[in-house]
Amino acid sequence: MQRPMRFTFQSRPTEDASAGQPAAFRVGRLWRHEGRRATEVSHLIDRTYDYASVRELRWHLAERFNRPVPGVALEPIG
Repeated sequence: MQRPMRFTFQSRPTEDASAGQPAAFRVGRLWRHEGRRATEVSHLIDRTYDYASVRELRWHLAERFNRPVPGVALEPIG
């Protein structure tokens, strides 16, 4: 079994948060971690997309990198 692809990201709130809607966010920066090395991969996703949850971002990364969802580890920072 492959080790999960590890990512961390910085988020920023969306500009048009509507009353009664769950808080959405956009990815400010995204890093992929391999061992002790981190590589910024923000350019590989659409940073204007409004994510409803970290779970949705995880599913998006799994699809983007052709991995099963359990094969993607994701952690927000800052």
